[in-house]
Amino acid sequence: MPSIRHALFLSGCLSLPVMALPASASAAPSSDGSGSCPVTKKTDVPVKMRDGTILRADIYTPKTSGKVPVLLMRTQYGKSGAQTKPSRYQRPEWFASHCYIVTVQDIRGQGKSGGTFYEYRYDRDDGYDTVQWASNLPGADGQVAMYGSSYVGATQWLAATASPPALKAIIPSNTGDDYYDGWTYEDGAFRLAFIEPWMLEDIASSAAENRGDKKLSKQLAADGENASIWMLYTPYNSLPPLHPENPQVAPYFFDAVAHPTRDSYWEAFQIRTHYDRVKVPVLAFDGWYDSFLSGAVNNFNGMRTAGGTPEARENQRLIIGPWDHIGWGRPDTVVSPRLKDIGPVANSPVNELTVQFLDHVLKGQANGYTDGPRVDYFTMGENRWHTAKSFPIEGTQYVTWYLGSAGRANSSMGDGSLATKPAKKPADSDHFTYNPANPVPSVGGHSCCSWTSGPQGQFDQSAIEQRPDILIYTSPVLEESVNVTGPITVNLFATTDAKDTDFTAKLVDVSPDGRAINLNNGIIRTSYRDSLSNPTPIVPGQVYEYHIKVWPTSNLFQAGHKIRLEISSSDYPQFAPNPNTGEAFGTTAASVIAHQTIWHDKAHPSSVILPILPASLAGEGIDHAPQN
Repeated sequence: MPSIRHALFLSGCLSLPVMALPASASAAPSSDGSGSCPVTKKTDVPVKMRDGTILRADIYTPKTSGKVPVLLMRTQYGKSGAQTKPSRYQRPEWFASHCYIVTVQDIRGQGKSGGTFYEYRYDRDDGYDTVQWASNLPGADGQVAMYGSSYVGATQWLAATASPPALKAIIPSNTGDDYYDGWTYEDGAFRLAFIEPWMLEDIASSAAENRGDKKLSKQLAADGENASIWMLYTPYNSLPPLHPENPQVAPYFFDAVAHPTRDSYWEAFQIRTHYDRVKVPVLAFDGWYDSFLSGAVNNFNGMRTAGGTPEARENQRLIIGPWDHIGWGRPDTVVSPRLKDIGPVANSPVNELTVQFLDHVLKGQANGYTDGPRVDYFTMGENRWHTAKSFPIEGTQYVTWYLGSAGRANSSMGDGSLATKPAKKPADSDHFTYNPANPVPSVGGHSCCSWTSGPQGQFDQSAIEQRPDILIYTSPVLEESVNVTGPITVNLFATTDAKDTDFTAKLVDVSPDGRAINLNNGIIRTSYRDSLSNPTPIVPGQVYEYHIKVWPTSNLFQAGHKIRLEISSSDYPQFAPNPNTGEAFGTTAASVIAHQTIWHDKAHPSSVILPILPASLAGEGIDHAPQN
């Protein structure tokens, strides 16, 4: 009922102080791109949810002669911070100075808001209620857009699947389509390096502070800062620092461990099956090394085919840069060193494009913003931006490269080969031993949330490639450049003597000086080979064909370089090591050694399918981030 929410707003705000912004935010457009509208701020404004819970928001109101749209952020990371650090978004005042009412709200059970926090559970209904409330703020024209990154992107998609009438656009960054696969798990493997530190240092800690338990909050934050110790602990279903004996602390963590398949628990939070309920244009941002890249691509494609209105289906845009989860390229961003070395061409245009998009969609301005489906993507190795109408890009050539060896592909010192034709006289197979107590270390990858505390980004793999439990398959020196842009599939014929195990794959660019740079990676838990909902045991000793989804990339392998594929059975701590016992996930500390065989004979042609983009389709590219 908008009239009741309007009354709540007025009764809760009249006594709050009004804060004037610095002159730079209220003057003509400035060097930092600020707009011309003066802005005032009100803090801790109450917003009543349908169940009576009071959430609180800060409101930044521009001084204008007419009514304006609302830009809303719903965050679990503190409304006063508004995701401005590390360097991602401009401050809310900056957006408000472009003549938008900006509202930043603490979600349920976090920050200054009431209620009990449980990740994802309340964000669909609370998002709907907040959008409708925001549309009735004094000075609002009835239109609401949402923005934010990571979980704050999840709050947007969940709200959008509730179809609030006032929601007209969302701008999600670094967020997924499914909180089971590609978020908490990946093709059956638990995403350890993301989930445990995130739960400890961030959401469980801040939820404890919200409840007034400062001692517990400090303990959780401290354990999160030293999460490498706790990631060694098994079984996961009794992780001590999250206090399994106390259901107030982190029930969502233990529920996630208890639901290792795609079941009704996860279906309740899904985006991927509800695109028909999303009726708005989307401007999304992600990175080649982000933990949710696959979900961002799925959202773009899902909305293109199943979005709730023709306008929504035709106005989807995805921008993919050479970024990890919070490293967006700007000078003060925390980003892995090799990505940072790419330079200003890699800087994210998120703030400027957000305003341009909003001005076009909500204010009807003909400002050069490009309508229609569009993907702007950065090609590494070339270090230029390109544009396409689809992803994967129409016209991509899928080329099969076959694994081969003389039987000793172990390590970079071995004889593994990668070629577009099967070797004429190959050995039948390669062998390695996987010990869960000594897993292959993660060196970069697509995890979360910062490269300083987890395995993300672009790194030289040379050191770990000397391990005998990594099989290395390398192409001849390339005589001309090869553009690999899109998703990669490894078709792996393998045998194990374990009851259950994992197989991993990683695509690598090898330069003439021997540096081996990771592009992207994937994993498959063998029992999940046919279904994420109904895993089935394997028969030890039997050959199975596994399809490993290596996440998308865009990389120009320069002439003189080599294409490499790494195959192993672990990638720790990015993924929890499979104990090989076949027991239910998270319930055991026991493990056994597995003996693995990778086949590449005529009957079992293990291969990797690479998406090759002809130069005529890639086009010339540009040396700056997209501007319209």
